[in-house]
Amino acid sequence: MARWGRIRLSMTVGLAACLFLQAPARAEPAYIPLVRDYVETRIRPMVEAPLVLKAIAEQNAEFGDVSEIDMRVLDDTYRSELDRHHLQMVQLLLDKSVSTYLKTRQDASQGAIVEFFVTDSHGLNVGQSTITADYWQGDEEKYLRTFADGSREIFIDRAERNQSTQMLETQASFVVIDEEDKPIGVATVTIAIDAL
Repeated sequence: MARWGRIRLSMTVGLAACLFLQAPARAEPAYIPLVRDYVETRIRPMVEAPLVLKAIAEQNAEFGDVSEIDMRVLDDTYRSELDRHHLQMVQLLLDKSVSTYLKTRQDASQGAIVEFFVTDSHGLNVGQSTITADYWQGDEEKYLRTFADGSREIFIDRAERNQSTQMLETQASFVVIDEEDKPIGVATVTIAIDAL
């Protein structure tokens, strides 16, 4: 009788272990909560500035029915300028007041912000603190995992070591919401984790 009691106890403990003691599928990396907090407390308020919201709204009105082919042409033109070091389109973007605003916020971040840009509802850059690698973000995870997905969560990409600075960096992106609680674009910030 005692033997059956031990077997039942062993089975109960084994079942409980299977149900309740399973390790989490994947613990998030230690930098994720730190970056999420920085974005919520520092970056989001910067993006909610009227200057930024107005610039995004104006570009949304200007490019309201732009086709994907047109967006790809714009992106190809932008990248071609970078390749040829003929920065006409790039300079027009950098000269916008919203870009100047983002650059001043980057400069004031004590090295925490490496890059800061906002896009319209299509993923086309509206303003940028530095020269970005491309003009259209609509085919990248930063856009697909936020705006295209209808998510209001912050998407934090995998951290990587910057080869030139040796700083550990990640990109965080989130949907920009206007005063009427309507999604209008995406904000993306590259953060030097070591500087937080």
